[in-house]
Amino acid sequence: MQLNISGHHVDVTDPLREYVESKFERLQRHHSHITNMEVTLIVEKQVQKAEGNVHISGADLFAAAESDDMYAAIDALADKLDRQLIKHKEKARPH
Repeated sequence: MQLNISGHHVDVTDPLREYVESKFERLQRHHSHITNMEVTLIVEKQVQKAEGNVHISGADLFAAAESDDMYAAIDALADKLDRQLIKHKEKARPH
């Protein structure tokens, strides 16, 4: 799994990078065929946004979250992508 973290109007510091990596390790447990993940951290005026793309075999998942705190936006983003991965995995499973 490859994780790309970029920032738009924000410097991606080491603690911020480590926090994103720790949150996105959880996604790896739910789906083993994740090939690439891209996370973009954005600051627009007073709003902190986090956007993420997850490339898996058979689908590309996208989610975005915003909050007053960057860490809270990252948490919400990880939760949204986690739910999407679980839903995709359940749909792909044979009945």
